[in-house]
Amino acid sequence: MTEEELQARLEETTPERDRYELFVEESQDQDVRVRFSPPTGEGWSTAALLAVVETSLRAAAGVEASVTHLSATRLRAAHPADIIALSRVIRRDGDVIHAESWLFSHAVVEAMLHATASLASRG
Repeated sequence: MTEEELQARLEETTPERDRYELFVEESQDQDVRVRFSPPTGEGWSTAALLAVVETSLRAAAGVEASVTHLSATRLRAAHPADIIALSRVIRRDGDVIHAESWLFSHAVVEAMLHATASLASRG
């Protein structure tokens, strides 16, 4: 799937309140890079970060997939700047997909959050 196709599919399947101006920067096989922007004049709440994690995991695993199990580790506080999410599929086992996502504040230097998840494929 091209970046443009993934962008369109994520916009179709992600509620507007959870998009955070998402922009697919790169999409290769099962590895994706998506940029998110914070709400105007606000920082990143825990709920917003979880929405970003869920969206980035679905970007890698398939936009129709749904998270069934999630483990997230906060490594440092989020800056009130764009977030770059690097996500990839670790393993596929039938209808179950195991994936991970790393979140970075503004630049890919030091991760601020790491999440692993299992997702159920719907297709």
